[in-house]
Amino acid sequence: MTGRFHGKSVVVTGAGSGIGRATARLFAGEGARVIAFDLSEGVEETAAGQERIVAMRGDAGSAGDVQALIAAAVRDLGGVDIIAANAGISGGLAGLFEQTAEDWAKILEVNLIGPFLAIRHGAEAMINAGRPGSIICTASVAGLRAGAGGPAYSASKAGVINLVQTAAQQLTGTGIRVNAVCPGLVETGMTQSLYDAARAKGREEMIGQLNPTQRGGEPRELAEAIAFLASDQASYINGHALVVDGGLSTSHPFAKPRKLGVTTF
Repeated sequence: MTGRFHGKSVVVTGAGSGIGRATARLFAGEGARVIAFDLSEGVEETAAGQERIVAMRGDAGSAGDVQALIAAAVRDLGGVDIIAANAGISGGLAGLFEQTAEDWAKILEVNLIGPFLAIRHGAEAMINAGRPGSIICTASVAGLRAGAGGPAYSASKAGVINLVQTAAQQLTGTGIRVNAVCPGLVETGMTQSLYDAARAKGREEMIGQLNPTQRGGEPRELAEAIAFLASDQASYINGHALVVDGGLSTSHPFAKPRKLGVTTF
């Protein structure tokens, strides 16, 4: 098999559905060997019938699980060339006074510490093997400015954007590039309830109408952006957050929040 990624070893976290599943299958379709990693059993479906994809269950926010993932890539695939750190959770749209510290800790664990662990352990394996590589983290337009997600989710994704910038600098001279994609509204497991509700009301055509392209995105479109950043075509792109949102972030629509019933001191 030939393709842009022939002979490459790839790890994709959050590969149980949506963007992660599309990304794992795109890389495999272009010649890579892939470990699809997710806590959910959906990762088995991602790998089903795909001879170049192996499923692995685990928690992207757990240091031990991520170390085991990278070790499996080194052992079974001969190393790791590309990592798509895609795992994430939304935490819902609860407001600042509705979320708890525990809510924040869980969201940050998966959405921000998870990409850190992927970069930390993945880059170490690349450096030890003396091979260049590419790491792509999934951030969000919610990390660019307010109005596209809940407080904890938005803060976690802003952290991812800064993380890739910082990591790119920290890895100077190693040949390892670190970038991010910032999706807008895309039909994934995270947004499925929104899509289902719109369809149930016969308003599917309204999905994505707040962006200039006037539609929601497809997981494959994000997978293509991730593959581009991983490829030699992006060899001079490093520490960058690529926005893939149909133009939504050119002007985030924003609803004025209701008055809060809190006591001021």
